[in-house]
Amino acid sequence: QVQLTESGGGLVQAGGSLRLSCEVSGLHFTSPFSRRHMYWFRQTPGKEREFVAQILTTGGDTKYADFAKGRFTISRDNSMNMAYLQMNGLKPDDTAVYYCNVHTLYLATPQSGDFPVWGQGTQVTVSS
Repeated sequence: QVQLTESGGGLVQAGGSLRLSCEVSGLHFTSPFSRRHMYWFRQTPGKEREFVAQILTTGGDTKYADFAKGRFTISRDNSMNMAYLQMNGLKPDDTAVYYCNVHTLYLATPQSGDFPVWGQGTQVTVSS
């Protein structure tokens, strides 16, 4: 079973930066990391988990939620089974638990219900 381990969260002042990491393990050799699209989501208490960014298998194509455009950058390292989310210009509204996930399909409108397994997430807190 796939395992997702997020790290890199923390407390940062508004305007600061964080780099989140996501380690993926437990993938079957017939469907390795390099064949999985990567997604980042975030969730605040009382709200649905929302899409943040995605990157396709080769890393060439990315997509971002409107709030992330121009501030966040998603990337991946297929040799390490890792994905990253560089977040710059952080705002208090970015405070949330951030989660990564993988999928064999390209999802035009990623929803949390598309993913059966989730990791623990990493807490990002932005102070004003």
